[in-house]
Amino acid sequence: LKGGNVGEKEPRTKWLIALAGIVTLGAGYVMAITVKSPLAALYEFFIAVMLVIIGTYCLFTAGSIAILKTLRRNKRFYYRTNPFIAVSGMIYRMKQNAAGLASICILSTMVIIMLSSTVSLYVGLEDVLRTRYPREIAVMAYHVDDEQIGKLEAAVAEISEEAGARPQNPLTLQYVTEVAVHDGRTFIGGRGASYTDKNAVLLTFITAEEYNRIEGARAELSEGEALVYVEEGKLPGEALRFDGFSLAIREQLDEFGLAKELALNDFLPNSYVVVTAGEADIARVRQSLYGDEKIGIDYDYMYHFDTATDRETQIRLVSALYANLPVDGYADGREASKREFLTVYGSLFFLGLFLGALFILGTVLIIYYKQISEGFDDKERFAIMLKVGLDHGEIKKTIRFQVLSVFFLPLLMAVCHIAAAFPVISKLLAIFRMTNVPLYALCTGLTILAFAACYAAIYALTARTYYKIVR
Repeated sequence: LKGGNVGEKEPRTKWLIALAGIVTLGAGYVMAITVKSPLAALYEFFIAVMLVIIGTYCLFTAGSIAILKTLRRNKRFYYRTNPFIAVSGMIYRMKQNAAGLASICILSTMVIIMLSSTVSLYVGLEDVLRTRYPREIAVMAYHVDDEQIGKLEAAVAEISEEAGARPQNPLTLQYVTEVAVHDGRTFIGGRGASYTDKNAVLLTFITAEEYNRIEGARAELSEGEALVYVEEGKLPGEALRFDGFSLAIREQLDEFGLAKELALNDFLPNSYVVVTAGEADIARVRQSLYGDEKIGIDYDYMYHFDTATDRETQIRLVSALYANLPVDGYADGREASKREFLTVYGSLFFLGLFLGALFILGTVLIIYYKQISEGFDDKERFAIMLKVGLDHGEIKKTIRFQVLSVFFLPLLMAVCHIAAAFPVISKLLAIFRMTNVPLYALCTGLTILAFAACYAAIYALTARTYYKIVR
């Protein structure tokens, strides 16, 4: 009959769970911060998310009590009216609050990440299109020789003329790409190399003649020498070593104008452009990678150009090119792809807003009803404090201190999660060709500010209602 008047037992400090929370949260942060490529981000993201969720719940359930007891041992901080009542009360109430606060933290993190990423994709659509298509029309051919390249260029000129869109500002490149695995010393490739290998690298080979034509340079190389441009990663030493063959690195290039056109680091963390003296060195590299002396050079060919025409003409030209290419390849364009990009990004934007609104609603309900239920529990306690001499002003300060502490702790933790997740989310957005990191950072910052404003409004409503209950 008097069970409601029985005092609560002080929760024990569970150091093992608190330590487990620190370890799992730290592991999740490290995975998110050190991710190197979009593919790796795709594989590691969900593991990092699970570690962070586990760490968050452990820290709120055990770590919060440990922190509060540490504050209680600080006499200068604890033996003041507001901290004394709030900290002593929260130590006892954290046992039932911890799971709710952790849930609020996770929901807040999800809201901000979803909204910031989908907003940045939608707002940065034009930037994404210009990154994906630096020139208006892109024609790509696979496994071609010089004769097929001539046929392709003639077909493009003829089809463009018929469409009333003469090619302007053309950019062409003949190159060879290979995926290899670097074991720390040697590049191992061929049919066994996979993009999913953590040591996979992308090698793009061009001849010195092509490099000089594109860059307006006068590079002269002897057989067995190479110029190397590193898009991402670091040089593997003084030479590129393959099985039975090596290319001495004569110079590391500071820049390569076609890096964005080739989209070198879209998926692999390490990408190299290798300029060789001629085709003989490229052939020897491929023979070493595949272990086949009879294998030849397998060229790809890129032909990008502008048209200075309207949107409809560009779309018709892309359709005509795609249907009439004389070689294995494809044609695409900025305006032709805009509708597809808009459909995908618009859908993601809608889902982000819709799910974000649902999670915000869930967060509000959890916070509001948790505080209201605590208000009814605390009513009798504050009535006793009034009887022993505490005035309404001091009670209001105490309530504000307690509600602020409980209320904004999940938001602060969520901001920490978002800061740690920023590198991995940036890599995931690169899969959608969203490489404008400053724009994503701006969208993330504005989203955090907007969410914090909503959060503050919920706090004002909750604190006022809580005070009405307990006074």
